[in-house]
Amino acid sequence: MTIPSPEEAIKEKVEFEEHKHVEHEDDISPELEALLHTDPLKGLTSNEVAERQTKFGMNELPEKKTNPILKFLTYFMGPISYLIEISCIIAAIVGDWIDFGIILALLFINAIIGYIEESKAESALDALRQTLALKTRCMRNNELVEVEVKELVPGDVVVLRIGDIVPADARLLGLGANGEENDSELMIDQSGLTGESLLVAKTKGSTVYSSSIIKQGQQLGIITKTGTNTFIGRAANLIAITVEEGHFQKIISKIGNVLIFSTVLLVVIVFVYQMVRFRNTPKGNWKIVLENCLVLTVAAIPVGLPTVMSVTMAVGAKQLAAKQVIVKRLTAVEELASVSVLCSDKTGTLTLNELTFDRPWLTNNYTEDDILLYSFLAAETGANDPIESAVRRAAETQLEILKNRKNAREIPGFKVIKFTPFNPTTKMTQATIMDLTTNQTFCVAKGAPQVIIRLAGGDDEAVHAVNSLARRGLRALGVAKSFPESDDKFELVGMISLLDPPRPDSLTTIAECNALGVDVKMITGDQMIIAKEVAARLGLGRVILDANHLVDPRKTEEEVTEHCVRADGFAQVIPEHKYRVVELLQNKGLLVGMTGDGVNDAPALKKADVGIAVEGCTDAARSASDIVLLAPGLSTITDGIVTSRAIFQRLRSYALYRITSTIHFLLFMFIITLVEDWTMPAVLLIMICVLNDAATLVIAVDNTEISERPDKWRIGQLLTLSFVLASLLAALSFAHFYIARDVFKVTDNELHSIMYLHISSAPHFVIFSTRVPGYWYKNTPNWLFSVCIIGTQVIALFFSVYGVFGEEEGVAPCGYGWGFSVLGVSLVYFMLLDIVKVHIFRRWSFALTAKMVPIKSRVEKLNARKELIEKMDQRQKAWDKIAT
Repeated sequence: MTIPSPEEAIKEKVEFEEHKHVEHEDDISPELEALLHTDPLKGLTSNEVAERQTKFGMNELPEKKTNPILKFLTYFMGPISYLIEISCIIAAIVGDWIDFGIILALLFINAIIGYIEESKAESALDALRQTLALKTRCMRNNELVEVEVKELVPGDVVVLRIGDIVPADARLLGLGANGEENDSELMIDQSGLTGESLLVAKTKGSTVYSSSIIKQGQQLGIITKTGTNTFIGRAANLIAITVEEGHFQKIISKIGNVLIFSTVLLVVIVFVYQMVRFRNTPKGNWKIVLENCLVLTVAAIPVGLPTVMSVTMAVGAKQLAAKQVIVKRLTAVEELASVSVLCSDKTGTLTLNELTFDRPWLTNNYTEDDILLYSFLAAETGANDPIESAVRRAAETQLEILKNRKNAREIPGFKVIKFTPFNPTTKMTQATIMDLTTNQTFCVAKGAPQVIIRLAGGDDEAVHAVNSLARRGLRALGVAKSFPESDDKFELVGMISLLDPPRPDSLTTIAECNALGVDVKMITGDQMIIAKEVAARLGLGRVILDANHLVDPRKTEEEVTEHCVRADGFAQVIPEHKYRVVELLQNKGLLVGMTGDGVNDAPALKKADVGIAVEGCTDAARSASDIVLLAPGLSTITDGIVTSRAIFQRLRSYALYRITSTIHFLLFMFIITLVEDWTMPAVLLIMICVLNDAATLVIAVDNTEISERPDKWRIGQLLTLSFVLASLLAALSFAHFYIARDVFKVTDNELHSIMYLHISSAPHFVIFSTRVPGYWYKNTPNWLFSVCIIGTQVIALFFSVYGVFGEEEGVAPCGYGWGFSVLGVSLVYFMLLDIVKVHIFRRWSFALTAKMVPIKSRVEKLNARKELIEKMDQRQKAWDKIAT
């Protein structure tokens, strides 16, 4: 083996590194390929077009309109709604029109609130349709004619030129409009489809996608796919098939099912018992028994639950709107609080979606101001090119001589004598400049690094610099300047580096999200090297995977999901891949938020638990989303998360209170009805239902604690705590009943008043405890909330003390002694229950639930968690050893 001498090593030529552009390739079936051999100068005949339209359909996305009446009726569906509706029907049957009116009003209030808040949601498919071109020039019957885009079929030959929106997926033919050979590149802006920040060069045989924009060049293309089969059409299809019940609806359904099952079971038992016990007596009349059961049902079921939830979220949506966060789907307010993973598009969301001047590489003692000035001198004025725009914008911002010019076309101290615009063959622009202070002329050249370095006589350090920039995903442009009075001898000034930079607030926003327990993952259609550079600047990890990891046939679904969870981001993805990332994370049990701005983001935005469209987004992204940000960047997301967590705490507080009061009522009334054959007058039960639920509407403005981690509905914890509190409340109710009746010997009608005040106040005051997970006095309630809660019980006090409804309704005055005593006991008792609540919250854990209900899946999950914790501990110990 011969070792080269140092001199020979120095003379070795340094090569430019090639970084291949990775792009998704569409599969074309053999049957379809057979239709793509149309003569480009003749085109298809009218008969061929008709046949293919019959086979493939029109080149348009299917339109599906939602009937507003049917949409409104969906707000009357669900377990709680069904039970309320059944109660409404029973009320009509027995002729209890007051109950009928109250129940019906609550149903409509809830439906109207939900419908109004969500009525602004647009159709994502409509927005996608608007991104398509309307007309295009096509070869038909030996003529170049203008046709409607929707009439295009596979095999049609179309002319694609600068400024055109590509009408359907097409393959470039490498021919000019007249059939001549054309090897020049077409520069395509497909950022709205793939998220790529740079223009993509396409040559003969390449595929251009529907809705992308031609920025430079002209060629003939043959249509390969139309309608729903196109790149954008598949995105539309993913949106159309994504119709899932929201997370919040599932939670409300679970809570509702438990309460409804309990209510129906106990009421049926009471109905059967009374029908048997009082048969052949006036009390045994089915209509009277049914009316008693109706009152019991109305008082027990959470009639106001949907309304209070809707009002709370509507108030939250208004608070978010003040922070420039517009909520389109009301339940997204609650779901945002539970989001633990935020998947974010890169281009236009985390970045500015515009090429920007980055730190340049300089040589021959030139400065950054020098390279900016010479780049500006060689930039084409008014060119619709992102690179030229970036150069001019950077120079006009940073160079003092270009600021405050009276004439934007003049350059103080210099005059452009001759300008040669960019040519695809030479790959550079050139300008001949006169220095007005010395009257000397010189040339400036700006273009592809290989061309400029060769023009300057070669420079290995420059080649290394270009390679280094390319490895980081930065677009490099060479700048060279001729020696004075010499047009053919150039020296290198340096290399401009261009990048679509992170938004100024993105780094801070990601750090704030992490502090709130939300893991941020970047998902982009851009190239891997660009994704890694941006991730590094944003403080994200460097574990960026390409799309192949999502569809690797050698890996199981569990392995792919695990990679998804651990990855910091994904690159070179298409809409289907973004959709799959969200789906895999959801399958892992995570609540996923997705931010985006382009057509390529729309399917994932629709699939995510919370889809967030950023400022400046496309109509497609806006329509597919649940939340729209009006301020640039993601900074308002953290405001949204904090506000939504406050709203979540209010919703959970109300749910805990309502379930507790429902179970308490059912326990007490069921047992007392069977054991003592005692019932409360219907008018008092209705007053409990109306007054207490109306008062809790103000929970929407109450103060609360903000969780430092994503919130989660722990249904087991919620129901267990509710049952414990309800049992203790029921014990107090029995004590009131028997002490008042058997010790103080009150009359039946006085007992009705006393028990009404107790059942109204004792569970109601518990809301002061349920509103926060800690001790009630450590977070004082809002004054309006306190006034409303106490105010309703003051009203109940007067009803009881004065027996307002009269002896004919079975109500007698109980006096102030009983009234104040009952309220005093209720106030003290809620403080005792508060201690029980805090201890249950503190001791509650998944391990405890696995011991309490040791079902196989729970035990296996607990063991898996223990193994994971042990592995993490071992890994940390290993790192600690290395560190020391």
